[in-house]
Amino acid sequence: MGPEQDSHDGSSFVDRNRLWARLKDAVETHGTPLSTPLMVVDLDAFDANADDLLRRAAGTPIRVASKSIRVPALLRRALARDGFHGVLAYTLAEALWLEEEGITDDIVVAYPTVDRRSLARLVESPRAAGRVTLMIDDLAHLDVVDSVRRSHAVPIRVAIEIDAGLRLGRQHVGPKRSPLYDADAVVKLAQAVLDRPGFRLVGVMTYEGQVAGLPDDVPTARAKSLVVRRLKSMSMTQLEVRRREISDALRKIVDLEFWNAGGSGSVEATVADPVVTEVAAGSGLLVPGLFDHYQSFRPRPAAFYGLPVVRRPSPHLATVHGGGFVASGPAGTDRLPIPWAPAGLHLTGLEGAGEVQTPLTGHPAGLLAIGDLVWFRHAKSGELFEHTNTVHLLAGRELTQEVRTYRGHGHAF
Repeated sequence: MGPEQDSHDGSSFVDRNRLWARLKDAVETHGTPLSTPLMVVDLDAFDANADDLLRRAAGTPIRVASKSIRVPALLRRALARDGFHGVLAYTLAEALWLEEEGITDDIVVAYPTVDRRSLARLVESPRAAGRVTLMIDDLAHLDVVDSVRRSHAVPIRVAIEIDAGLRLGRQHVGPKRSPLYDADAVVKLAQAVLDRPGFRLVGVMTYEGQVAGLPDDVPTARAKSLVVRRLKSMSMTQLEVRRREISDALRKIVDLEFWNAGGSGSVEATVADPVVTEVAAGSGLLVPGLFDHYQSFRPRPAAFYGLPVVRRPSPHLATVHGGGFVASGPAGTDRLPIPWAPAGLHLTGLEGAGEVQTPLTGHPAGLLAIGDLVWFRHAKSGELFEHTNTVHLLAGRELTQEVRTYRGHGHAF
């Protein structure tokens, strides 16, 4: 790695400092003071990432994973492109709101729900029930739906999630989601849905998170990356056989509308499976820190937040206000935000990223003045926008629009 290469994603220090200059110009020419933390999405990078996802999908429709976006204006921007269709939501309450707002008329809720309040709204709305699909992997999920309705006049669309993990003997590699694995178990549940009044079985989901969500080209972990790539290859080979077997078995009893699979990190491998009719993607539009090290695509970070320098504890330290937005998942340094621009800044070992202050080291720290903005990247896509009501959209060197997040609309899904 050369002296001007960054250890995170291969972006040069020059590129990152150019970004810093763009953001600095945009803020200074905005005309009105801006509050911090200042959340920004670079539309140039967002659109380039969308184009790249479409290229990788090779004609297979992309369903936008809203959990990784959480900004209605950006959902609309992605869905306006040919090749993107429908939303993969993360809660039923969110799905109902997206439908009411007219953002899309095709929403699949990616996780089973026991939200009786939202289910009561769904079963009372023929329009919403015709546009929203619930995810199930157990008959108990249907029982919860039936517990909130008086009749079966409004049929409820459901899809079955099937475990897409890799099995090596007794070992299971992948997200711990559905209990359904083999064709017999899936067909048994499918038949039970078909036999039950008031439900329509319309789809299947297989999320291979161990492929889509694991970096496989980490410069500082070459050996581990080789193991990860091998596990990914084995997983896709095993899964393609199993998906075909399950698809053949289901075809005997039901005609499905869709088979959803994959994620931003597995697009090419997922769409190569002829069983799959659509692929999910969301993180690939914003490219957070955890998506820096994939062989399958070039990362173009698109989401940033700026924090002001408020202290200079020493000539070699600069302290910014707040910014301790740590990502969900297993605790580790990869869940911390990344000081991104100017390039060369680092969190300190003792304080890390704090709720009220974040000290930074590295060569640029000595050049920063009180009031300067330092720009960070969040580790996970979408989660950043739970911390703000609005996001500014950057085009070129100009902040062109301020748009509301889910939180800005008064929602915490």
